[in-house]
Amino acid sequence: MIRFILVALSVILFLIVSIPLLAFECLLGKKDPDKMRRQSLAVIRFMFRYLLALAGVKVIVRGKERIPENTSVLYVGNHRSYFDILVGYSTVPGLTGFVAKKEMTRYPLLRDWMRNVNCLFLDRKNMKEGLKTILEGIEKVESGISVWIFPEGTRGRGETELDMLEFKEGSLKIAEKSGHPVVPVAITGTADVFEKHIPFIRPARVIIEYGYPIDLKALEPALRKRAGGHTRDVIREMLEKQLEERETWK
Repeated sequence: MIRFILVALSVILFLIVSIPLLAFECLLGKKDPDKMRRQSLAVIRFMFRYLLALAGVKVIVRGKERIPENTSVLYVGNHRSYFDILVGYSTVPGLTGFVAKKEMTRYPLLRDWMRNVNCLFLDRKNMKEGLKTILEGIEKVESGISVWIFPEGTRGRGETELDMLEFKEGSLKIAEKSGHPVVPVAITGTADVFEKHIPFIRPARVIIEYGYPIDLKALEPALRKRAGGHTRDVIREMLEKQLEERETWK
């Protein structure tokens, strides 16, 4: 419980203490949006790494060398925990924005920092608004900002990471329409930090692996029709290997 209290207090104190910095970044954004995004991302990455250390999380990163250096991408990952976002943001290179549920806009200060670090807010109940979010994502990717999405639509609550929900096929539209590659991401261990024993936060080892880029246009027609399912299969294979390795830790 002590770790949970420390993490929660740290988040609250950051949001309050950072108000002047947030105001400065918003003003900077009117003159130099790119500089504002990079500075804001540096602040958030520092904070997320601090929170992970406070929670006792050891992050093992693999496959970063597979991420293309000369283009923005669509990161597609499995989703089990709130800590997936902390691990993702603190390890991914370059400017990247996560696709979050629209309900996050209810929280002042938090939503402002999220906007500063390129987050998109998806209305899952309104198809028209959802289309607008996809178009925004395409614009970001084409402007050099990568986008990260969890195609399950919500956190998986199965027994293991292999119990993924079906990937929503429309979730890969950003890559399909922009022509930019999909980078599959497999994460294990984040639910061990918090979700498996709410409200306690416990130390854990997390593995995050970036897979080989997938060029959707180069896929065989049959696979292209089920690009979401194919990407899910790729991630599942990565998860299986991670879980086999984790068994040797016991």
